[in-house]
Amino acid sequence: MKTINEKINLECSSSHLWTILSDVSRCDWVPTIEKITLEGDCRVFEMEGMGSVKEKILLLDNETMTLQYSAIETRTPLQHHLATMKITSIDEVTCQLDWTTEIDPEIFADAIHQGMLISIDGIKAVI
Repeated sequence: MKTINEKINLECSSSHLWTILSDVSRCDWVPTIEKITLEGDCRVFEMEGMGSVKEKILLLDNETMTLQYSAIETRTPLQHHLATMKITSIDEVTCQLDWTTEIDPEIFADAIHQGMLISIDGIKAVI
């Protein structure tokens, strides 16, 4: 299993970023996704290069501003996927996003990491 981590400071309040990330049906910050459909505690979407993906929302904690999800159905056979996005306030106009993804098999780690980086650029564009 491989763990990927990206920590980035963003020029917006933590509550503003949480408003974006906590809306699990929102996809304007993920350039490779056009639409997300919710099915109970899961979100389903088509991702460029990955095909159809179904993610189970494991944690959506408003108090700690933490979102945790796991890809449970993908075109490629994943043994394990667990992503955690946590927002920490630095001051009134700056926050830190700490995004960690565990992935197995490791062969998919580079693609997942590139997706994270593209999504971080998307977050910057919408804030």
